[in-house]
Amino acid sequence: MSATARFAEPAQTVRVAAGTSAFQALRDSGVELTGPHGAVVVRGPDNVLRDLAWVPEVDAEVQPVPAQSPDGLAVLRHSAAHAMAQAVQGLFPGTLLGIGPPIEDGFYYDFLPPRPFTPEDLVAIEKKMGEIVKSGQIFARRPVGDDEARAELAHEKFKLELIGLKSSASGEEATEVGAGGLTMYDNLDAKTGERVWTDLCRGPHLPSTRRIPAFKVMRSAAAYWRGSEKNPQLQRIYGTAWATKDDLKAYLNRLAEAAKRDHRRLGADLDLFSFPDEIGSGLPVFHPKGGVIKREMEDYVRRRHIEEGFEYVGTPHIAKEGLFHTSGHLPYYADGMFPPMSTDAGQVYLKAMNCPMHNLIYRSRGRSYRELPLRLFEFGHVYRYEKSGVVHGLTRVRGFEMDDSHSYVAPEQAPAEIAHLLNFCLSLFRDFGLQDFYLELSTRDDSKPDKFVGSDEEWAVATEVLARVARDSGLALVDDPGGAAYYGPKISVQAQDAIGRTWQMSTIQYDFNQPRGFQLEYQGADGGRHRPVMIHSAKFGSIERFIGVLTEHYAGAFPAWLSPVQVVGIPVTDEQVGYLQDVAGRLRERGIRVEVDASDDRMQKKIRAAQQQKVPFMLIAGATDVQSGAVSFRYRDGSQRNTIPVPQAVDEIADTVARRLNASPTAELYG
Repeated sequence: MSATARFAEPAQTVRVAAGTSAFQALRDSGVELTGPHGAVVVRGPDNVLRDLAWVPEVDAEVQPVPAQSPDGLAVLRHSAAHAMAQAVQGLFPGTLLGIGPPIEDGFYYDFLPPRPFTPEDLVAIEKKMGEIVKSGQIFARRPVGDDEARAELAHEKFKLELIGLKSSASGEEATEVGAGGLTMYDNLDAKTGERVWTDLCRGPHLPSTRRIPAFKVMRSAAAYWRGSEKNPQLQRIYGTAWATKDDLKAYLNRLAEAAKRDHRRLGADLDLFSFPDEIGSGLPVFHPKGGVIKREMEDYVRRRHIEEGFEYVGTPHIAKEGLFHTSGHLPYYADGMFPPMSTDAGQVYLKAMNCPMHNLIYRSRGRSYRELPLRLFEFGHVYRYEKSGVVHGLTRVRGFEMDDSHSYVAPEQAPAEIAHLLNFCLSLFRDFGLQDFYLELSTRDDSKPDKFVGSDEEWAVATEVLARVARDSGLALVDDPGGAAYYGPKISVQAQDAIGRTWQMSTIQYDFNQPRGFQLEYQGADGGRHRPVMIHSAKFGSIERFIGVLTEHYAGAFPAWLSPVQVVGIPVTDEQVGYLQDVAGRLRERGIRVEVDASDDRMQKKIRAAQQQKVPFMLIAGATDVQSGAVSFRYRDGSQRNTIPVPQAVDEIADTVARRLNASPTAELYG
């Protein structure tokens, strides 16, 4: 979710009289209808987005939705996807259509063309889109019956399949069909009204293609139809569209900056981690330097958990099949788990979660209300069978280490424990240099009761507890309908990095299901047996993912306390190597990670090498420094301080590391 999703749309309302179009009502009310703040659709009284051409049968109150709002951008991008599909079919006759939904920061459309697209094809498609946009074609909605749609789309086999799924379509497929009647969107010639192109779609859309002011075709990739490897492989073209040309330019600049910060490239350049094909997709290995970062994070986070009242535990990587039936993972999460292995103990599975085993620890003996909250924590390694198409560096892997904790509380303790966990999460992120947050509340999808466990009352109570804590935090709160886990709702912390991108970080989940499944109990003050509530929380989600996020946040220039190499000694000549080795020894006594570059390279090349490795402190020593018992500092930004006494230099470096400063050291900072 983009950062813009935190801001609510204007609450302005306009009355649309029966028999009058929303466009006419907005125009008569003086609502802006052009530019980034101009309305592109309206939100109807049923909270459904509708075209500006919509004519209600009875008077209705609507809210104008501006182009630059989150919903407005989604509509703009969906309309741009239609323009792109029209361009593709115009340039490559016989191309079959898949789906073309809006996505974060853009859109895509899936195609089955006569041949794979080339880079030159993408240029031609963008040019053709420009012609379509400039022509000002009108988007016109047209309801159709199922049989009529099948007849009209007889040549589009993928669309025919969607028609058959309309009552069960979800996610991105739901942009085309869903519950209720089918609709087609015709692109009409602005002058003649002639239909020039049509697509099966639920809408809504912009009034015309001229309301797409800024767009770009980005790239193509292979994609399986409906995300299944059993289905045909299609060609997916990604694009982006924005409410202004300046917004598009800013987005492309962000992408360029993000490419520089790509953790996969930096991981290789800085020798931190790699992804060997021999091991398998989504299974990273950490090199010694990356291992330093991982260890520092683990040591710090482990200590913080203990300070916050957690008890450290450890559990195995595999377990018998029955355990995951009890927890509900096999009935509700089997697709996310690796296939079972046959052993003398029967079928066993790699664990996808640590919670089932923590439940067994809780159940290992009788519990009293005096022990609650009982907080268990571990760095548990888990395995999830992610589809190959979504595996991405460290941020989406198949094997990872969770900083996973579970709090067992009496129901009345749940609000305070959730608030405690949320504050803990935020404090950890701030310790690592992240400062800008909002919250997301994920609830169940009431239209799919078979995907969730528990009664309506249980869900209502759990959701209200999480919502109240989230509101009390003072952070912005965004709803995520349908995003809950099968066993209960959750709130997640969304953190913004140095270039404005938002990452989902920690999750806090209210679980009333697993305590029931595992028959967890505690003896209350009344002497009776009571069932606890279980609160799941993963602060970073996974250590691997958080390292990937931090690598990009800092562009590889980690804070001194996290840097794999904190200091490099650089002699002006070979005669100063021994002197710097002595300085390095004093630094090591203070726990500093230090190296001395005794290679045959010239001093300037050694400095460049240290800067390329993003070492925070470079200590340079020449003959004068040796005579003075001093060193000269050079920092990442190129600034320098000369002739600093060695004891002072050692103290400054050790103090910076001990204070866990997240800002890069500079001459100005110590001046």
